Amino acid sequence: MKDIIFFDGVCNLCDGFVHFVIDRDEAARFRFVSLQSEVAQQLLHQHGQLPPAVPATIYLLRAGKLYEQSEAVLLILQQLGSGWRYASGLRVLPRFIRDWAYRLVARHRYLILGRQVACRIPTPALRQRFL
Repeated sequence: MKDIIFFDGVCNLCDGFVHFVIDRDEAARFRFVSLQSEVAQQLLHQHGQLPPAVPATIYLLRAGKLYEQSEAVLLILQQLGSGWRYASGLRVLPRFIRDWAYRLVARHRYLILGRQVACRIPTPALRQRFL
């Protein structure tokens, strides 16, 4: 089964990250689901996570385990081609520091890059990678 990335579908920063991953995921290891969707809500509930009222983090579902915040991002980057896998070296930093920085950016993400009214509809070629 492929890893699943859960993202805020109306956040431009999150949307940009999804497209960043798609462009570098040559092996198509990842599938994607907007946190605003029913599918995401059901999957989170199945894995013991209460669906967030306001999406503020990226989740990664890998081999039945749910990761969030900086851990999710670094595990995703580790799977990408070229030099991006070396970003996972940031895992040597204590998680509370990484997650503090993650939450700081997440708290201001709409101010930084704005938001969309609705989720972007993927092209037919990409549609199969979205749940």
